[in-house]
Amino acid sequence: MRTSIWIYIAVMAAVTYLIRMIPITLIRGKIRNRTLRSFLYYVPYVTLGAMTVPAVFHATNSVISAAVGLAAALVLAYKKVSMILVAAFACAAVFLVELIPNLPV
Repeated sequence: MRTSIWIYIAVMAAVTYLIRMIPITLIRGKIRNRTLRSFLYYVPYVTLGAMTVPAVFHATNSVISAAVGLAAALVLAYKKVSMILVAAFACAAVFLVELIPNLPV
């Protein structure tokens, strides 16, 4: 049982290393294709959104409180409020909504 976990860790490390190493070795010059550059520019934002939004809806006791917290965060972020205040107000919004008794899950 113990040796198999080391095999899993070694495979995971190799895959992670290859994902980072292959683009560096294959792409030496500056990328001149506008479409590809535009695509690569937005990849981090899309990846972050794809990981964050589902986690938001599974982090609370109710989908309604999660939606209210997400809406509060989006409105405050759109108004360019600092990230600390966005997080604090989103948490406060979720907390206040979850205080409502008999909130549907």
